[in-house]
Amino acid sequence: MNVVITKQVHAPQDLVFSMWTAGNHLLHWWGSPGVKLDVVSIDVKPGGLFHYKQTLPDGQVVYGKFTYHKVESPNKLAFTSSFADEQGETIRAPFNESWPLEVLNTLSFSEENGETTIEIEGLPFNATEEERAVFQSAEEAIKKGFSGTFAQLEAYIENIRS
Repeated sequence: MNVVITKQVHAPQDLVFSMWTAGNHLLHWWGSPGVKLDVVSIDVKPGGLFHYKQTLPDGQVVYGKFTYHKVESPNKLAFTSSFADEQGETIRAPFNESWPLEVLNTLSFSEENGETTIEIEGLPFNATEEERAVFQSAEEAIKKGFSGTFAQLEAYIENIRS
């Protein structure tokens, strides 16, 4: 019941890892295209949070957060992602009451010949059977969403390296 996404990025592993752990980088690429991201707070350590605010093109505001479980620079990062309120408390997804409250994301980073491979494994965390089924049924939409996010990541890396 997990979703696995693999992406190669033309950049060194240390740089790619920092894209996922530094607020000054995340605000430039994390999220869907056309969405403005503001970092509310970030503390990248086990038990720490990345709390963010997204302003959608229609003006709607949505908050989210990562709760870090494992930070092994530059090889592994594990966090639960969830929707949040303005104070950073976990809330239900605005688009589906049956979406899992938390999704555990485990990212592995490896470098070869200047290319970094990111493997993301996502699965519902502490979820009901219904929430797991809803997550699994959204696999293609999740992958499509990440393709836009990864395009922004690549553009941002290219911009800062030029």
